[in-house]
Amino acid sequence: MRVRENALLRWMFPNVVWSMDDPEGVYLTFDDGPTPGVTEWILQTLDRYNAKATFFVLGKNVELYPDLYQMILDRGHKIGNHTYSHQKGWRMSLDRYIEDVDLAGDMVHTELFRPPYAQITRKQLLSLSQRYRIVMWNVLSRDYNTHISPKKCLRGTIKGLRGGDIISLHDSAKSFRNTSYVLPALLRATREMGLECKILEL
Repeated sequence: MRVRENALLRWMFPNVVWSMDDPEGVYLTFDDGPTPGVTEWILQTLDRYNAKATFFVLGKNVELYPDLYQMILDRGHKIGNHTYSHQKGWRMSLDRYIEDVDLAGDMVHTELFRPPYAQITRKQLLSLSQRYRIVMWNVLSRDYNTHISPKKCLRGTIKGLRGGDIISLHDSAKSFRNTSYVLPALLRATREMGLECKILEL
């Protein structure tokens, strides 16, 4: 699902990165990992297509699975902060939210941040923008939605694919049924279009 034309979201978050000015590149992003059995598969699949991606990891998962986290780094991928415990910013005070982000930041050294569920208040955004580049997406795969089929998920992800797209995927057990179907086909599509899968460098 594309959000490029969603003027409300762009008005709410004017200082957020939604897409890249790059007609030759596509930017795959994976949220919520690292996850045993899933992260390894994603990395192997990316390797097969010589593709790079950005992983917005959870601090609690980095703490539980440091070897998987190191594997992402060793393969040359980019890391982003996705909070420690996958919090919804709209339900938290500024101090509690920043504390959760900083807890992840103690383990994940990066200049990139993505709020879980895209739920972040203006005060939270302003505070974090002093230290991070806030990255959303303009293509939401919905791979996390167990009510849609892998084929439907793929159609929604590759429809209108173009250079500069930031594509939201997930590194989680819940999403794996759809992600495992979508990712290889998406990588083939980008190759056929002559697009390179790159890490986010902002």
